[in-house]
Amino acid sequence: MSKPVGLLPPAGQNDRATMFRTLAISASGLSAQRQRMETIASNIANAETTRGPDGTPYKRQVTVLSAGEPQSLAAAGNSDTKRFNGVAPFNVPSGNFPVDAAKRFEIPLLQTKEAVTGVRIDGVVEDETAGALVYDPSHPDANEQGYVQMPNVRITDEMIDMMDARRVYEANATVFQSAKAMLKRALDL
Repeated sequence: MSKPVGLLPPAGQNDRATMFRTLAISASGLSAQRQRMETIASNIANAETTRGPDGTPYKRQVTVLSAGEPQSLAAAGNSDTKRFNGVAPFNVPSGNFPVDAAKRFEIPLLQTKEAVTGVRIDGVVEDETAGALVYDPSHPDANEQGYVQMPNVRITDEMIDMMDARRVYEANATVFQSAKAMLKRALDL
C-alpha cells in the first residue's frame, strides 16, 4: 500500500525524523522551561540574601532562551546538539546581559537532513540592576549610614515569571501528548 503524496517526507529525509519532529521540538521546550523554573526558584530562595560568597548581595539570575531556526545540516555540523547562530535571545529583561560561556546549557535538538529545530538555552546570566537600600542600622550588613543593600529580586516579578514558565511548560506537555497520541493512532491504522 503506498502513502498519499502529502504524507511523504521530502526526498532523502528519514520517515522517523519527520514523524518525531514535533516531539523533539516540544521536548526541547519542556527542558528550557524546566531550567527557567529552577532559576526562578533559586531567585525566590535568595530574595533576602544580603551577603553572598563574594560579600555582596545576591544578584537575580535570568535564563536566556533563543528560538531555534531551521538551518541546513551542512552549516550545523553532525553532532547531536547544536547552537544556532545569529538568533536574538528572548525572555531577557532590559539591559546588557553577557552570557558566561561556563553557564551555557545545550539541549538535544532534532536533526533531519534538512533542518535542526528546537529551543536553545543560551545560559543563565546575572541581572545587574541594583537592589533596594533599606534602612536597618541593626543589620550586620548595614553601611555607615545604616542602610542595607538588598538583592535585586522582586518576589511579585518572580511569581509572574513562574506562572508564565509553568503555562508554557504545560502547553509544551500538551503538544507532546497530542503528538504522541496521533503517532499511536497512526500505528493502529
